[in-house]
Amino acid sequence: MRRSADELKKMRRAGRVVAEIHEAIRAGIRPGVTTAELDRISREVLERRGATSNFLGYHGFPATVCTSPNDMIVHGIPGPYRLREGDLISIDCGAIVEGYHGDAAFSVGVGSVSPEAARLMEVTERSLWAGIAKMNPGTRLNEIGRAVQAVAEGAGFSVVREYVGHAIGTAMHEQPQVPNYWPGTPGPLLRPGMVFAVEPMVNAGTAETRVLDDNWSVVTADGKLSAHFEHTIAITEDGPEVLTVL
Repeated sequence: MRRSADELKKMRRAGRVVAEIHEAIRAGIRPGVTTAELDRISREVLERRGATSNFLGYHGFPATVCTSPNDMIVHGIPGPYRLREGDLISIDCGAIVEGYHGDAAFSVGVGSVSPEAARLMEVTERSLWAGIAKMNPGTRLNEIGRAVQAVAEGAGFSVVREYVGHAIGTAMHEQPQVPNYWPGTPGPLLRPGMVFAVEPMVNAGTAETRVLDDNWSVVTADGKLSAHFEHTIAITEDGPEVLTVL
């Protein structure tokens, strides 16, 4: 679906709230902080900005952010886990403003991290920006995933297949999906007004995943590290516009 100029204004506002949540959580991440405390930070920003969470209550999800440490890929539930020096933590969250959604994620090290963790995060973020660079009118949708895959696999890492990006607007997850790999077909043409959440999830080991007993938390099947970066991006006549930045 192509969004009007007025709709894009509302999505920019939602995106800025998400970016503000990211900034506040980044400032709060340190050894000893619980993931529940990170959720509290998110709730405070949402309340201050008069926005609502698109994560809280989504299919029963109990928090406003997903907090996924180390080998957890996505959908980690905030709770009593205390961050430790050397952890890699992925934060995914969103916001709704006047019925329109923003969604973004980042991974960061807690204190000093291993060279492998640092490289994994750098490559994953770079793969996201490689995908964003393809988001021009007239490009086929799945060129985004081809670019993501080239960067991630070129560095010796694996791209998760089961969880992908998506269109976004008046719902958090809209069609079409945005794979982080080349699925074998080019997909639809990108046109001005389309908005997508692109979110590479990259594993240090194999691409295989498994879901924990809470039926939410997704971890790497081999126990190796994973990183996750995401932005909400609008297609404009002049190219991609990232909405989830300050």
